[in-house]
Amino acid sequence: MCKTICVTNRKLAKDFLPQMRRVVRSGVDAVILREKDLSLAEYEKLAAQVKEICDEASVPLIIHSWPEAAINLGIDRLHMPLDKLLGMDAQDKKYFRELGASVHSVEEARAAQEAGATYVTAGHVFTTDCKKGVPPRGIPFLRDVCKAVDIPVLAIGGITPGNMRECTDAGAAGVCLMSYCMKEI
Repeated sequence: MCKTICVTNRKLAKDFLPQMRRVVRSGVDAVILREKDLSLAEYEKLAAQVKEICDEASVPLIIHSWPEAAINLGIDRLHMPLDKLLGMDAQDKKYFRELGASVHSVEEARAAQEAGATYVTAGHVFTTDCKKGVPPRGIPFLRDVCKAVDIPVLAIGGITPGNMRECTDAGAAGVCLMSYCMKEI
């Protein structure tokens, strides 16, 4: 079974909170609230709203980049850019049951695993509007990352229902969907 994670981008959704209600009812396994342009206070306010929606559907919410917000909201799942994960204090990492990192190479995946990540997102695998003009890394890249680490790898970047199988065939434990979740569901 392919694990499916929604990665948010409220700017892609016509009406974000109602869209999140549709997303969590669609059967996703978790939501990563990835709203990079917000301050901590703004992010935490939005995260509290999304947490309520996720809790109603029993869908885990993963906080992105703000360990303070996660702790304040009682959320023990955190996803970090690799550089931020590497800079985290070992004691702070112990709070989180799930600790993910975004990686873009085999070396980064290994570094994330060594730093205590319980999973990584690897990408971008396919062409995506989020990375206009940047060539995708492709399925061979994903396969290499999956072979290089002992933790689950989630494919990200240009993932659609039509190419999810390619990702799992390459060894990915699941996929992350952004545009599809924000626009199509």
